Amino acid sequence: MRTTEWVTTIAALLTAAGMTASSMAADTPGVTATEIKIGQTMPYSGPASVLSSNAKAELAYFKMINERGGINGRKITLISVDDGYMPPRTIEQVRRLVEQENVAFLFNTLGTAPNAAIQKYLNDRKIPQLFVSSGASKWGDPQHFPWTMGWQPVYRTEARIYGRYILKTKPAAKVAVLYQNDDFGRDYLTGLKEGLGAEEARDMIVQEASYEVTDATIDSQILSLRESGADTLLVAATPKFAAQSIRKVYDIGWQPLFFMTNVSTSPGAVLIPAGVEKAVGLVSAGYLKSPVDPKWYDDPGMKQWRAFMAEYYPEGDLTDAGNVYAFNVAATLVQVLTQCGDDLSRENIMKQAANLTGYVPPALLPGITINTSPTEYYPVRQLQLEVWNGKTWKHISELINTAADY
Repeated sequence: MRTTEWVTTIAALLTAAGMTASSMAADTPGVTATEIKIGQTMPYSGPASVLSSNAKAELAYFKMINERGGINGRKITLISVDDGYMPPRTIEQVRRLVEQENVAFLFNTLGTAPNAAIQKYLNDRKIPQLFVSSGASKWGDPQHFPWTMGWQPVYRTEARIYGRYILKTKPAAKVAVLYQNDDFGRDYLTGLKEGLGAEEARDMIVQEASYEVTDATIDSQILSLRESGADTLLVAATPKFAAQSIRKVYDIGWQPLFFMTNVSTSPGAVLIPAGVEKAVGLVSAGYLKSPVDPKWYDDPGMKQWRAFMAEYYPEGDLTDAGNVYAFNVAATLVQVLTQCGDDLSRENIMKQAANLTGYVPPALLPGITINTSPTEYYPVRQLQLEVWNGKTWKHISELINTAADY
C-alpha cells in the first residue's frame, strides 16, 4: 500500500509538473530553454531595398551575442523575411511568422505603411511589435496600442524642428515640400506646418508635391517645385528617392535651403550614391554618431561598432549609418531581454521594454539616453541639427529635447 501511495504521489507530481511546463510554453511562444525566436519583415527587394542592410547588421549582432552565451543561456534566433516594402506582403509574412513559425514577438520591422498594416493584428493577439523601424508618431500610443513601441525620434517632431529653424533663420522663406504619399511623408508635412505655425505655413509653403513608392523617378516633381519660386525645400523620402532629389536639385542649378529627413542621411546609402559634393549644405537632424566623422574615431562606442563590423559583418558598408542604427537598436533589445530574466512571456517583454531607465546604447550622440515607461513609448527623444559639409555631418545646434512636442 505504501509503495502504491508513493507511485501515485510521484505520478501526480509529474502530471502537475507537465501541466506547469505546458502552461509556461503556452505563455511563452517562441521561447525554449535554449532559444528566443523572434521575427521581422524587411525590404530585401523593392524600392527601399537599400535599408535591408539594417537587418543584415542585426542578424550579425545577434550572432555575436549568441557566441558570447546568449541571453541568460538562450540564443536569439531572428527570422528576417522579405516584404518588398509592400503592406499586403507584410501582412502575409507576419501571419506566417506568428502562426507557423510561432515567434515570440516582432522586432524592428521596417516601414511606416508596412507596420501600420500589421499593428491591429499584433495588438489584438497581444504580440509585441517592438522597436518599430519607423518614426511615425502612431508608434507611441500605449492607450490604444499597448503592444506597439517605436524606437527612433518621431518624424513629425523632427519636421517641427525644421519649421522653427526656418522661422528663425529665414523668416521670409518660400517653402516647397516633396513627400512620400503615405503616413511617413505626411507626418513631415504635418510637422512642418505645426513648426511654422498655421498662419505662417499658409503664407510660406508655396507648393507641395508627393510621389508613390512605385514611381521610377521624382525628377518631374523637383522641376515643378523649383518653378514655384521656392527658395527652401524639405524632402521626406526613402533613400532611393532622396538620392535622386539631391542629384536633380544640384543638376538643375537650384540652390534652396535644403532639408532632408534623417531617414535618408546615410553617407553610404544616400550621399555617396548621389554625389557627396552635390549634398553640400544639406540640413537634417541626427541622433547617431556618424560613421564618417573623424571625431568619433577614438570614441569607445564607435570602436565597439567598428570591431563588431570587422568580425561579424565584414561585408557591411562602414559608411552606412544604417549599420550604426542597427547596432544601437539591437543592443536596446538585448537590454530588454536581459531585464526580463527568466520571465520571457510576451507580457513581461513588453513590460520591460516600457521600463528602460537611463539606458545608453553604444553609438548614439553624447547626452542621449533612453527612458521609457508604461505611458512613454518613444525611446529616443533628442535630436541635433546638422549640416553636410561634403565630408561629414557637422552639428549646428545643441541637443534638442523633443519630449514636449509629443
